[in-house]
Order: sequence, then C-alpha cells, then structure tokens
Amino acid sequence: MSLNSIFQYFVPKDKKVFFPLFEQAASNVVAMATVLVEAVNNNNSATREELFKQIDKLENKGDDITHQVYLELGKNFITPFDREDIHALASAIDDVADNIQGSANRMMLYHVEEITEPIRKLSDLILQASIDLEKAVRELKDLRNVRAIADSCIRINSIENQADYVFDRAVADLFLYEKDALKVIKHKEILAALETATDMCEDAANVMESILVKNA
Repeated sequence: MSLNSIFQYFVPKDKKVFFPLFEQAASNVVAMATVLVEAVNNNNSATREELFKQIDKLENKGDDITHQVYLELGKNFITPFDREDIHALASAIDDVADNIQGSANRMMLYHVEEITEPIRKLSDLILQASIDLEKAVRELKDLRNVRAIADSCIRINSIENQADYVFDRAVADLFLYEKDALKVIKHKEILAALETATDMCEDAANVMESILVKNA
C-alpha cells in the first residue's frame, strides 16, 4: 500500500459521513415536530392517533441515524471535531426525538381527548426550536457562517426559556383549578415531556456553541 493510500485511509470522511447524518437527524426532528403540531391542532381523535403513529415511525428512523453516527465514530480515526462533541450532539438530537415521541405516546396511551392551549404552545415552541436546530446543524459542515450558528443557538435558548414559563404556568394552573387528580397526573407528564424536548434542543445548541469556541 502506498504512503498516499495510507494517508487517505485516515483522512476524515466528514463531508460524506458525519455532517450528512447530523443533517438527516435534525431534519427528521423537524418532521416529527411538524407532525406533532398538526396532531395537537386536529380535533379528530382518529386522525390524531394516525399522526402520533407517524411520529413513532419517524423516531425509529432517528434511532437508525443516531446508531449510524456511533458506528462511524468507531470506524473513523480522524473526526471533523472532538469525538465527545460528535457523540453529545447526536445524543441531544436523538433526545429531542425521544421526548417528542414520548409526548405523543402519552397522549395516545392515556386517551387524552382535551388538547389544552399549553400543550399546543409547547408543541409550537418545539417546532420553532427544531427549525433553528436544523439551520445551525446545516452550517456546521464548513463553519464559514459562525454568526448564523450562534444566532440560531441564541434563539433556541430563548425558546427554551419561553417553554419553561409555559410549563410552570400550566402546571400551576393544573394544581389550582383541576379537581380530577388523574387528569392532573396525565397532563403534567405530557407537559413535562414536551418541555424536556426544548431542553434537549438547548443541549444540542450548547454542544454547537462549544464546537464554535474550540474551532475559533
């Protein structure tokens, strides 16, 4: 084997491997969030259940993408940025998907018929954060537009703060006004999963900000 062939073996294949996988994972999260918003704004329970099943399939697709990232980490000697950051970013994006699916599953399994305004609002915020997450991820491959990545991360942080407020206010109202203890438990779990999805978007944003600092 020639020296050039040996060198080429160790050159990172990030343009063909890691960044496309990150983009696929982020795009999949946007798709899940879009279906979630459609579901919580649909008043037909049968249609909503079908939309929740779509979310389940998309989450499985996301798991496959995340698994592929981990496999590539094991196969590539050189990576485009720190291996820990690659793992953390893939995990955070996967966690967003997990919590979207978890929210949908709870609504379906608990037979929640009343979709409240806080549930709709949190779903909207997840979609907004997911869109910004995808925008930032797409800029990572060459790091030429650092300002765009930073702006998306700032917006994600702001959205997460809004989600905290919506969650806290919604839970407080549940405890104040809802007399059905079972309903309180169901809705609190759903709200918590939705709010956690925005937390995971913020975690992904924090990883990307760390990448920017290390590669400045």
